[in-house]
Amino acid sequence: MIPYNNGLSGQEPGESQSHESSNRQPLKEYIAGVGDFVAGELTMLFPKHWEVPSKLAEAMSYSLLAGGKRLRPLLVIAACEALGGRREAALPVAAAIEMVHTYSLIHDDLPAMDDDDYRRGRLTNHKVYGEAAAILAGDALLTHAFYSVVQSARRHGVSAENVLSIVEDLAEMAGPRGMVGGQAADMEGEQGLTDLESLRYIHLHKTGDLIVFSLLAGGRIGGASEKQLEALRRFGVSIGLAFQVQDDILDLVGDESKLGKKTGSDVRQQKVTYPYFIGLEASRREVERLTEEAKSAVREGGFEGGARLIEIADYLMSRDH
Repeated sequence: MIPYNNGLSGQEPGESQSHESSNRQPLKEYIAGVGDFVAGELTMLFPKHWEVPSKLAEAMSYSLLAGGKRLRPLLVIAACEALGGRREAALPVAAAIEMVHTYSLIHDDLPAMDDDDYRRGRLTNHKVYGEAAAILAGDALLTHAFYSVVQSARRHGVSAENVLSIVEDLAEMAGPRGMVGGQAADMEGEQGLTDLESLRYIHLHKTGDLIVFSLLAGGRIGGASEKQLEALRRFGVSIGLAFQVQDDILDLVGDESKLGKKTGSDVRQQKVTYPYFIGLEASRREVERLTEEAKSAVREGGFEGGARLIEIADYLMSRDH
């Protein structure tokens, strides 16, 4: 049984870094610190009194604790701290979006979808636990994410109105209008995608919507105004698309040892990508353009700690895995 986390992840009350001191950290240390903070929450998934089948809990944790960039939790916390909010209050939502993202990866790797054998440098969930257990692990992570979101109110006093908006956003952006819709369009596209606008739709929804959600959720917890929420949305749309275009590039020229999976999978599966439509160099220029667009949104949003978000945008543009 995986025990319940009290929300402090080993820290005593008051020990959390303020957003000001965390903003003085080098970005690499900040990302690592947020990753460790979120990992502490993810290792203690269920309340102690819950009875969860051991194989299901094991399959959920296998993928959830496999590492990865933890980008979406990072954005939840960075957006919250950009407004002077407390990291602890954002933690349950940061954990929730990692659950949703992980569920999507488990299902994406299934034989009926992308049929991948490796994810983050090790065997995919269905290769270890079988297809049925992998499907259920994904289902459980998606459902449990909503429980986790509510804990931001139960444990940290986030207002019911803000939590309601976060739940609504998550249902929208992870569902048929959002990530699942993007995945469906991607599968249809494999049958003959012919234009860049259709590919852009896939990237904006399959990848981008969870990034937008992460920023809006962190903004709501931090007390963002409507103007600031709109700035976070613009930032998220631009870096979400840039992130996926960069993924398309790395699938062609990336280092397999850093990526944790085989390169060239898009070519082998005959998937069309940004480099396919506009070429490699033009795709790199598009990443730069989108990154500048994202940074402009932050500058115009009037964030107290917006420098960290700008740093993250630059980091994502230059990443190699």
